[in-house]
Amino acid sequence: MATRTTPTATDDRARQADRRYGAHLLESAAGAAVAAVAFGLLLVLVEAHWTPLRNLDTGAADSLHRVAVHHHGWTRTLAFVSQWVLSPTTLRTAVALLTLWLLHRRAWRLAAWSATTAGAGALIGLLVKAVVERARPALPNPVAHAPGYSFPSGHAMTATTSFAIFLLVLLPTVPRAAHRLCWTVAALAVVGVGFTRVALGVHWCSDVIGGWLLGLLVVAATTWAFRLWRSDAGQSPAAVADGLEPELDSPEPERPHPQGS
Repeated sequence: MATRTTPTATDDRARQADRRYGAHLLESAAGAAVAAVAFGLLLVLVEAHWTPLRNLDTGAADSLHRVAVHHHGWTRTLAFVSQWVLSPTTLRTAVALLTLWLLHRRAWRLAAWSATTAGAGALIGLLVKAVVERARPALPNPVAHAPGYSFPSGHAMTATTSFAIFLLVLLPTVPRAAHRLCWTVAALAVVGVGFTRVALGVHWCSDVIGGWLLGLLVVAATTWAFRLWRSDAGQSPAAVADGLEPELDSPEPERPHPQGS
């Protein structure tokens, strides 16, 4: 007669880890799906020249342009932030330096995720611009100029992917009490970049929204892949709010161990 075995504490922990892993993967997949649907809908409305969206774009552009034309100090500040402090070149350089630091720390998977997310975001943004071919705003007495097509905003998309990389990589090295502050600062920076592009008259409001959504889609997709990779390497998943790789807070990140070792 077969004897019945009782679950051990190890079995319970394994099942709980599996449930957490499934929940975290569902988180990433749901985020990617929501961003994809929202971006697809926005793209359809842009291509269809939907009147309410067009009114929003032109209304915001005209109102902010009137302010920019009559407040030169304000305009110069916005241009400095947009073109230097938080420009795509500055943010991509910061991500590249972060990736080199991760390589120095031997955090190979995290370095690959960082580089892939930044590279995919830049490439996808360029491809979508080339496909949509939307013209930039043509305003009287423009206060700024930008080359290329308008949709989506490369500044908004780069800010979204870059600050997501900074957060998801560095949060484990920050005291937990400061996590909410880090998320708040990152969100304000991303929103601020988008605002500068509309206020300077080089993007429509919907371009910026499209950049945010497409950036979120890229981050959600690569994060989902990273979680699968982490699980295959025998590492437990972490909540997005706490960063992707908790081991980074140690002087030398743990090397992954194969499943069952």
